[in-house]
Amino acid sequence: MRRRKSLLVRADASTQIGAGHVMRCLALGKAWQGAGGDVTFASAEIMPAVKRRLQQETINVVAIEGESGSELDGQHTGDLAKGLHAEWVVVDGYCFGPTYYRQLRQREVHSVAIDDDGRFEEYTSDVVLNQNASATETIYRNRQPYTKLLLGSSFVLLRPEFTSVTCKRDTPQVARNLLVTMGGSDPENVTLKVLRALNDSWADDVNVKIVLGSGYRHTDELRALVSTSKLSVSVEENPPDMVPLMAWADMAISAAGGTCWELAYMGVPSILTAISPDQVCIARAAMDRGAAYSLGWHADISGAHLAESVRMLGEDHERRRAMSRAGQKLVDGVGPKRVVEFLRSAA
Repeated sequence: MRRRKSLLVRADASTQIGAGHVMRCLALGKAWQGAGGDVTFASAEIMPAVKRRLQQETINVVAIEGESGSELDGQHTGDLAKGLHAEWVVVDGYCFGPTYYRQLRQREVHSVAIDDDGRFEEYTSDVVLNQNASATETIYRNRQPYTKLLLGSSFVLLRPEFTSVTCKRDTPQVARNLLVTMGGSDPENVTLKVLRALNDSWADDVNVKIVLGSGYRHTDELRALVSTSKLSVSVEENPPDMVPLMAWADMAISAAGGTCWELAYMGVPSILTAISPDQVCIARAAMDRGAAYSLGWHADISGAHLAESVRMLGEDHERRRAMSRAGQKLVDGVGPKRVVEFLRSAA
């Protein structure tokens, strides 16, 4: 009997790093399953809600020993890949440097590094995948001759709940439905800052939905503010499907992680802020492509500036309509399939 092709994903999810690494790898994993293969996730740390989501998707989750990115981690990941007869090991996280990929290569394990900003002095994986519009070959000039590049928004990793829908969006004259989403954990509690800004500046005819990920740790403080808000505010804790929320929204205020490309695909005009250093260039690229407006680094934004930016975009019908069109042109939803086709042909 012919063995099903196996994919191993090495990624973590915690209150500090959030769930973004795992969730975009889930998109790739579902595309691999759709092509008839098996998927296993290996994690040194993973939030229980994220683990349950993977298991619901018929994905096996195994524990990795050792500090993430360490030699012991690489040894165990290599052993697991060999045991699974994995065609590829997809690695997503900022703690996995050149030495880690060399270790896998020495074990004759093919690796894909999912990257966001070209931060390492050298790239030694077999493939580098950077799904962001900011990705260029230049930032990977220090790579091995064998390292192939998959760069740009053609490779955005969208989960099936997104790719299974086509969002035809109407742009209202004034944005009344505002979605606030700051990722799986939001360790700096930017969500609270956004709500305070909205509460201080907007009239009572605005509806706000706030998404809290499974790693958010400031729920009591946020709900206390919600209870006194003059706005119509609802809180969505760890929703299983973001598509209905994005379809509802006239506009979003979001961190500039993978969610910003989901919003672009759904045609949601967005105001982005960077809550981790890699997101600064991502937000800027989304703005340069006309799909969003970037406020830059979260700590540099005053509440007054945030509120005024939301108000200006919310009242600018033409700009929001142009953003919606630009976002859907930028992200076509075929990214996971393109990546899987490349990996299966290159294995």
